[in-house]
Amino acid sequence: MSLRSCEIHCHPFDAFLGQIEIYLRPCVLTSFVNSNVPTVNDVLVPETLLKKRKSDAQASTKAAANKAKLAKRRDLFKRAAKYHAEYKAAERKEITLRRQAKSNGNYYVPAQEKLVFVVRIRGINNIAPKPRKVLQLLRLLQINNGVFVRLNKATSEMLQLVQPYVAYGTPNLKTIRELIYKRGYAKVQKQRIPIHDNAVIEQALGKHGIVCIEDLIHEIVTVGPHFKEVNNFLWPFKLSNPNNMWKQRKFRHFIEGGDAGNREQFINNLVQAMN
Repeated sequence: MSLRSCEIHCHPFDAFLGQIEIYLRPCVLTSFVNSNVPTVNDVLVPETLLKKRKSDAQASTKAAANKAKLAKRRDLFKRAAKYHAEYKAAERKEITLRRQAKSNGNYYVPAQEKLVFVVRIRGINNIAPKPRKVLQLLRLLQINNGVFVRLNKATSEMLQLVQPYVAYGTPNLKTIRELIYKRGYAKVQKQRIPIHDNAVIEQALGKHGIVCIEDLIHEIVTVGPHFKEVNNFLWPFKLSNPNNMWKQRKFRHFIEGGDAGNREQFINNLVQAMN
């Protein structure tokens, strides 16, 4: 057989192989493109360098978080210092007004109090339905429970109805601070949660600008615009029985030798004995 005849006989087979190659080439290219074969850059990056990049990113994130935490902490210290200066200024102003009135031969009449602390001193026996309902509205459900109450016409009338069952008066800054720090619990989703962190306060009252426990105390002391939200956030205080503090005629009025009713600034002595 001549070479020419061999080329003629082999031509159809070569054409067939060429057609198969043309048909399979796009599939091979597509599978190569879609495969998870690492690129040249990925292959050339050392493992130690990848670990270093990861650790550097984690370190920078941690440093940013610590910086933000420190800035927030400084802001809280500034708030506390501002409130302390405000309390001192109000105390000095009160002393100055008293001295001026005394030097002029007059009597100094302080402004009407806006805040009282109410403690329930009587149990559930022999209580009429109306006072019982008032005690429920004041959240005084158990004996030795205590709550802060903003004084207005409505609350004054409520306190008159339950006077034989409660002791109340005007708390000072020391009493308020000790109560919240020692006995303060938060009401979060109807649960009694200890206030062990400012995050608990910020999560519930941050929208009102109250982010720490000193903000909480300031809002109570000054009876601020968000007093209602703060007071509802605080769970009623559970106090202890005072040591040798209850008198024999406990349920008589305070001015008659008992413990019930309004005792004005002397409520601080009672609360300190029960705290």
